[in-house]
Amino acid sequence: MQNPLINVSRRSFCFFRSSSSAKLLRYKSCSPQSFELGNLLLTAYVIKTLSECGTKSLDPESIPLSEKLVLDVLRRTSLDPSKKIHFFNWCSERKGYKHTAETYSQMFRVLCYFKSHNHLNAHVVGNLFNSMKRDGVLVDSATFKLLLDALIRSGQIDSALEVLDQMEALGASLDAYVYNSAVLALIRKNEPGLALSMFMKLLETSSGNGSSVPCEPIACNELLVSLRRAGMRNEFKKIFHSLRDKKVALDTWGYNICIHSFGCWGDLETSLRLFKEMKESSAGSYGSPDLCTYNSLIHVLCLVGKVKDALIVWEELKCSGHEPDAYTYRILIQGCSKSYQIEDATKIFSEMKCNGFQPDTIVYNSLLDVFLKARKLTEACQLFERMIQDGVRATSWTYNILVDGLIKNGRAVAGYTLFCDLKKKGQFVDGVTYSVIILHLCRECQIDEALQLVEEMESRGFVVDLVTITSILIGLYKQGRSDATERLMRHVRDGNLLHNILRWKADMEAVMNNPQRTRKDFTPIFPAKGDFNEFIDLMSVDGGPGTCTSLLDGEHSDFETDHADVDEWSSSPYMDQLANDVKSNSYIFKWFSLSKGRRVQAKGMSSFDIDMVNTYLSIFLSKGKLSVACKLFQIFTDMGADAVSYTYNSIMSSFLKKGYFDQAWGVLNEMGENLCPADIATYNIIIQSLGKMGRADLASSILDKLLKDGGYLDIVMYNTLINALGKAGRVEEALKLFEQMRTSGINPDIVTFNTLIEVNAKAARVKDAHKFLRMMLDAGCSPNHKLCQEARTKMAAWMCSICDEDHAFPWQSGATGKSSRYKAYD
Repeated sequence: MQNPLINVSRRSFCFFRSSSSAKLLRYKSCSPQSFELGNLLLTAYVIKTLSECGTKSLDPESIPLSEKLVLDVLRRTSLDPSKKIHFFNWCSERKGYKHTAETYSQMFRVLCYFKSHNHLNAHVVGNLFNSMKRDGVLVDSATFKLLLDALIRSGQIDSALEVLDQMEALGASLDAYVYNSAVLALIRKNEPGLALSMFMKLLETSSGNGSSVPCEPIACNELLVSLRRAGMRNEFKKIFHSLRDKKVALDTWGYNICIHSFGCWGDLETSLRLFKEMKESSAGSYGSPDLCTYNSLIHVLCLVGKVKDALIVWEELKCSGHEPDAYTYRILIQGCSKSYQIEDATKIFSEMKCNGFQPDTIVYNSLLDVFLKARKLTEACQLFERMIQDGVRATSWTYNILVDGLIKNGRAVAGYTLFCDLKKKGQFVDGVTYSVIILHLCRECQIDEALQLVEEMESRGFVVDLVTITSILIGLYKQGRSDATERLMRHVRDGNLLHNILRWKADMEAVMNNPQRTRKDFTPIFPAKGDFNEFIDLMSVDGGPGTCTSLLDGEHSDFETDHADVDEWSSSPYMDQLANDVKSNSYIFKWFSLSKGRRVQAKGMSSFDIDMVNTYLSIFLSKGKLSVACKLFQIFTDMGADAVSYTYNSIMSSFLKKGYFDQAWGVLNEMGENLCPADIATYNIIIQSLGKMGRADLASSILDKLLKDGGYLDIVMYNTLINALGKAGRVEEALKLFEQMRTSGINPDIVTFNTLIEVNAKAARVKDAHKFLRMMLDAGCSPNHKLCQEARTKMAAWMCSICDEDHAFPWQSGATGKSSRYKAYD
């Protein structure tokens, strides 16, 4: 039996299709129940007609338009948004009918909530604004904000900003929260300056208590991220302090951004205080540290050289309810690799694979780099083979590490062969690869070959960058071929760079020929506060003279292991202890940089001046023109070129070679006052100076200070320490240091062996000197001309005393017999 309600509906639907306006008017005079039913049926009729035929089948004379009818149609989810737009426009064309603010608001919602945003374009939105202006109505701020957010999500940033202008032109009274969306739009448009200005105006409208600040967390957080990426450090801090003044509570994302940013700028103190505040302010789960927080802190600790602390925090992380992710393993491997903690790096690498995380190219590159720098060539080759077997794609960066590592490990032919093979294959060769080879050729005084590679580099379409140019410039000047620079400049395709180099060179030569004007000649360029003896006293108080106990004992920690206020229930007690114990560093350096300073900073034109200063400093200092180098430094720092660690280290090293210890102390003071981070080269220079002054007994104090500042020992530092201790007669300590070097995973190089042979020979320990000679040959290191004649003579005398007189020592002229296999190494 058929349902009678269906028949009623059908008859009513036919009635609406055929009735005239008079009939509809009579129908509207029915009871409220009948009127409601009629509206429902009318809405159903309109929706069905729109779905099947569109607006062309709607009879404007027979359909009584009302706000309720329009809203019911626009709210129907089954109707296509394009049909709703056509119906809205059809209603707008009806004489005597005007849309209300509610219908406009609903129409905007239709456009915003449609997932594909196909209909959310400037033309449709513009028509709606024109219609709204014609009808003399305005939607509320919430609708405007919804529209702005939708345009931003769809990537229509320009349209979003145009909508904001149209809103203001219509005289809309916009809520402060609408401008949060405008801040987001400006950020996405890469206009952080304008976004900052608008955000600061929002903060100014607040009364000062956190609850009334009209700033949305997402706008605040994205603004902070954009400022950090743009390098706008002062503006970032301005926002941060303004939020603190207004008592705006940061969410977890906001805390993580600030912890990461301040840590990247070397402000470990602020990062740790924010972590402590984050834990104390998190009454519930909101704002409590998450995995991203711990990753940020581990990254910050590694960045400032406190890798051992980072490893302890990592162990706590695994017990805190959070599981390390691929990013955690990556930053730890990178930190351990940069600080030469090879054993820890390989251990974490193995654990990463065991836990199901596939190491990416960055992880493999970090390990390859440290293996090659530690002269572990066999391990590096094995790791590269494993990388290929695991299906991890090698990049140009990977091959650049291999080429550079082979050259620096005495396998220059192999490195150049790999470079040629890559060129033949037409892949994995970029401008950096050419720069690596060109730099090596310049160091070997093969300038013509380097210039040929520049020509080839340019013909292949690679940019001849500032690194390449400065390497050849230094090589040309060292050979007295400054006139050959014109040949080099012909191959610089970057017209802007070429113009700046030629202008800079001309200005430098003109200024250098003029008399000094900015400072009086008798004023010291690096006024020292006290003298170098004060530095010695400082080291003596901190560590005291003695052997390198802290290094040889292995373990070192910046903080005491016991703390009275440790929360036993905390998931990260050591992290809490770091946050409680952090203090401003009283030493002259603000922080230690794991990365060694470079001559060219590779930051484009923003570092051009200091890059060129460093280049010509290298030229003048290599020629022994210390006074000219100081004048160059003075001129350009007075002009606003900010010196970097490479600049200070170069001048300080030259002062020490001349025996100007107090002037070197002045450089060190200025470096600290300018908050320029020290690197491993800075401490290396200090060790060298102490050795020259006969104060190798302070080596342990220097090492303690280095490790406290987050430093590490690379092969150059080990060689420097061994040399200083050996020449001071502390041979046993030098031998212990050599064993520590091997235990740490760093293989000795030819400089290490030469130093040990010389030290032992001068100490009449000829047997030990011969032992190191055999170790050097077994390690594949060939003796070179730097092995001093005194060591050769003493070893030759000792060998002659135990060998047949017919068997002369390897490097004696006319040597024959059993020792002839050594002749090729002389």
